Amino acid sequence: MTSPLRILLLEDSTPDAELIQELLEADHFVCEVTCVQTRAEFIAGLENTGIDLILADYKLPSFDGLSALKLALAARPELPFIFVSGSLGEEVAIEAVKTGATDYVVKSRLSRLVPSVHRALREARERADRKKAEDAFRRSEMYLAEAQGLSQTGSFGWDASTGELYWSDETYRIFGCELTTKPTMDLAIDRTHPDDRLHFRQVMDRASIERTGFTAERRLIMPDGTLKYIRVVAHRTAGEDPKRLLFIGAVMDITERKRAEEERERLRQLEADLAHMNRVSMMGELAASLAHEIKQPIAAAAAAGQACTNWLRRDAPDVAEASAAALAVVADVKRAGGIIDRVSSLYRRGTPTQELVDLNQIAREMTVLLGDTANRNAVSIRTDLDPELPTTTADRIQLQQVLMNLMLNGIEAMQDTGGDLTVASKRTEDGQPLISVSDTGIGLSIEKAERVFEAFFTTKPRGTGMGLSISRRIIASHGGHLWASPNTGRGATFQFMLPVKAPAFSPVAV
Repeated sequence: MTSPLRILLLEDSTPDAELIQELLEADHFVCEVTCVQTRAEFIAGLENTGIDLILADYKLPSFDGLSALKLALAARPELPFIFVSGSLGEEVAIEAVKTGATDYVVKSRLSRLVPSVHRALREARERADRKKAEDAFRRSEMYLAEAQGLSQTGSFGWDASTGELYWSDETYRIFGCELTTKPTMDLAIDRTHPDDRLHFRQVMDRASIERTGFTAERRLIMPDGTLKYIRVVAHRTAGEDPKRLLFIGAVMDITERKRAEEERERLRQLEADLAHMNRVSMMGELAASLAHEIKQPIAAAAAAGQACTNWLRRDAPDVAEASAAALAVVADVKRAGGIIDRVSSLYRRGTPTQELVDLNQIAREMTVLLGDTANRNAVSIRTDLDPELPTTTADRIQLQQVLMNLMLNGIEAMQDTGGDLTVASKRTEDGQPLISVSDTGIGLSIEKAERVFEAFFTTKPRGTGMGLSISRRIIASHGGHLWASPNTGRGATFQFMLPVKAPAFSPVAV
């Protein structure tokens, strides 16, 4: 069904109004005509948003068409306005069109009305379509500009054949240039950090020679001297002239990302330094234990060496006994060397490595190393180890550091009163290895049970507050969890669980 043509008709002659409607309907228009004669009626008619066309006589008893045209141009400029009058002279008609009328038709030649209406409606549709397209384009440009500003990504065009550049507003902002500045390759090079200019020129030259897209990162020095990092990505595009070499690309301000990466690296290094310092601080505690442990195999080696000498000095040297004594010397020296290596491995820096680890064995090693420290503080170390405890993939040295931290904390909690330190292992319900260190010391409140793992939080007069924080990070990096809880009676228990099969391994570098 054809939509009706809604006409606002300014006409004081009823026969003429009827004739105009008949002519249009004879050409298959379905007309809905609103006929008005006064200024007030015309203004009211303009308020009808459904109007498609205005037809107006030039002279009326109380109103005139030229005034109507001015009102229409002010209120509804998109509506086609055609004068249909018997008193419209040629000069007046031309002036009316210059003022803004779409067309004019003399009543004595009404045969021109239908073609004039067709043309006016067609032009109005074209204008409306153009306006929609322009509005859509403006919206698109606005959205693009907003998106570029939010993402700090500008766009550019580069004609490598002529050297011409086009920058979007955001690209101007990234380069710190006024919008009135003409972008050139020389300007882009001048903004580039001196150490990056050669590489930038090489990238541009290669793109021109190989006629391919490119990706590059470089630094910009802004007018105020600050440094900015950008990433440029471009691809070649087909233009109207195949001989021309055109590139379309994006410029991303990655300064914040670079700074964040640098800050993360700085924090990782700080964490590694703190973890190393934590190990070094434990060496004081280990010194007495190391001296005690190493004296035993050295004394045994000395005794075996003396025995070997005695067997060889006999009138009839007993080679078999001397050999056995010599082998005992070798074994004791190796044992002393093993103790030194075990302790020094905790002290030195190194790259974290994965290996199959027996947690029970680590517990036994730490029990031996810290035995003298415990004795000096009237602490008895007990072990309750599950012989069926599964092995896990981990960094042995880091787990030694964790267990040593927990055991030293427990010993220190009982240094004034003495007590028992229990190191236990067992399997969880789902078969994961669980290690616990329990003391009978001063205890731990529920509120502090979680806070003790915060960096720099400590309950010790001379503590750094880093040991437990680092220990939790180490366990977490192995895919496990470390937590603390107060005992029902005296003291506190620290526990950590590790998976049998470690996830993607990223241990804390210490």
